[in-house]
Amino acid sequence: MIYYRELSLDRASESRKDREWLEQQWARQQCRVYIVRNDKSLMCWNKRKQDTPEVIHFPKVEIENLTDESEQRVFLGLDRHGPMFALDVSDHDDEVLAAYVGDNEFVDLRDVGWLLDSEQAAQLAYARGLLFWNRNHRYCGICGSPTQSENGGHMRRCSNSGCARMHFPRTDPAVIMLVEDRSNPEKPRCLLARNSRFPSRMMSTLAGFVDPLESLEETVAREVFEECGIKVGKIEYQASQPWPFPSSIMLGFRAEALTREIVVDGVEIEEAHWFEAEQLREFGEWGDDGDYFCLPRRDSIARFLVNSWMNEML
Repeated sequence: MIYYRELSLDRASESRKDREWLEQQWARQQCRVYIVRNDKSLMCWNKRKQDTPEVIHFPKVEIENLTDESEQRVFLGLDRHGPMFALDVSDHDDEVLAAYVGDNEFVDLRDVGWLLDSEQAAQLAYARGLLFWNRNHRYCGICGSPTQSENGGHMRRCSNSGCARMHFPRTDPAVIMLVEDRSNPEKPRCLLARNSRFPSRMMSTLAGFVDPLESLEETVAREVFEECGIKVGKIEYQASQPWPFPSSIMLGFRAEALTREIVVDGVEIEEAHWFEAEQLREFGEWGDDGDYFCLPRRDSIARFLVNSWMNEML
């Protein structure tokens, strides 16, 4: 399973361009609103009593006092229950939010995404990504004038009439690849590495952003060689995953190793090793205590790539 891409909302791409239509959706009794603060979603979760967090959304009528002060409000789409919005309350202080938060808490989706229903996880990821973009694009990148939200937060327009540039949410393409060595058919291996930003025991697949005027396959080959000194040949696309942390799409590949000697760059990659499938079965889970290696987060496409390869080999 690949998280954050099972979004069944009707995004109403044409309708949301109509400001009057959007206000009608906001006024509907069935309107529901997610609340996000500093990229964290409001959830009901008592770690001592609950195995699974409960996603919270409010009827619009219950948050009227927040909407007048909030800088950001975005339209997510429609489902069978009605319209869905998300509200960024990052600029509100604790006292203002206390009545709405109660015993709940703002939780980083990356810490709990795989515990949620896939549809809810996708909705929260969508809300987080869209609100992040709006909050960080308040000024025009061309002339520096303030921008104004349009199309339900899916576009911002420069307020300078002499510029009036339209800005749209960006998505940065990144490749992520599982490199395999089949030089010994009896003992196939895959390459996993630890990025300097990872927890001390976590091993994952290699990844990197696409350079200008570079094909995806070229990026795969370049990144693998730069980070681990391995040359690759055959490269096959596997799957993709939206990754709004903050604004990427991960394009997953499997690559065949032509060389085997690992030489880590020592900057991004601190260590890397070849592993057989049986060894991966002994890995712990991300966040577990222990001294042995652990696998990537369960909500990541890195985990999907590792699991897919391991299942084929066993």
